[in-house]
Amino acid sequence: MRIAIVGAGAIGGLMGTRLAAAGGHEVSALARGATLQALRQHGWRLQEPEGALQAPAARLSDRTADLGEQDLIVIAVKAPALAEVAAQLAPMIGARTRILPAMNGVPWWFGQGIGGLDGQALQSVDPGGRIAAALPFSQVLACVVHASTSTPEPGLARRSMGNRLIVGEPQGGLSDRAEAVSRLLTQAGFDAPAVPDVRYHLWYKLWGNLTMNPITAITGATVDRVLDDPLARRFCADAMLEAQAVGERIGCAIAETPQDRHAVTRKLGAFKTSMLQDVEAGRAMELDGIVTAVHEIALRIGVATPNIDALLAMARLFGRSHGLYPAA
Repeated sequence: MRIAIVGAGAIGGLMGTRLAAAGGHEVSALARGATLQALRQHGWRLQEPEGALQAPAARLSDRTADLGEQDLIVIAVKAPALAEVAAQLAPMIGARTRILPAMNGVPWWFGQGIGGLDGQALQSVDPGGRIAAALPFSQVLACVVHASTSTPEPGLARRSMGNRLIVGEPQGGLSDRAEAVSRLLTQAGFDAPAVPDVRYHLWYKLWGNLTMNPITAITGATVDRVLDDPLARRFCADAMLEAQAVGERIGCAIAETPQDRHAVTRKLGAFKTSMLQDVEAGRAMELDGIVTAVHEIALRIGVATPNIDALLAMARLFGRSHGLYPAA
């Protein structure tokens, strides 16, 4: 199988190294700059609690035409870069190519099949429908990543905890192609079930990230400190209740309480969210897929979300004042 990793950073490096080390597949990378140079020099590299892993890379380039048509494309870029990257992928997409985005937040296709959204694109994550035009919906599989990763240096991925990749059909149900990708990832060492309700799993992960990511990014606090502050914890719970109300309206009802979710987050200890890591590194904030999309969906289906709206306003102002989020 020909597999291409688009964005060989933390998640892309994790998946690329594991897939290449499993053998039997040609695992290439679309990368650029220092990451591309490091991959050319060292191949795929991964540090895990169990030890280090290294594997040769098949093809490496910053040009999609050099990689050619693929059987599976794993997209692991940061959300703000997706529209530009997607527009370049045509030479890699054939009639049978499967497209697997492994990214945070609400994906561009999420409005498909939801009453009240009428199948219309979410402008917060795909303004103008550029991503949808470049990536055929019929060839997309969903992937929910539950793994804490980082990039201590270009071309080197590090996994500290978590090993779960949930795969499914965006429109629901099980399929041969989702189960085939599930087997592929399982053989590479992941806990990678194929599920019939992947949209729910996307929303459930978002439910936890919705508050913790922007609050830690704004304050610089790790998640344990946010939970230790009773006012911050109550604000998180109130915003999560609003997101639950939205989820119920779109077929993603969550039975847990915010306190249940906080207990899970508490186990992470002094954990830095991906958005806090991005802010510290001077990278663009992935705010739209995690907060703005929830705000937009709520507006379109008529659910009031005053706490989410306030959180979005503060995070957006912070991002703009630090040059990490586009101007209005």
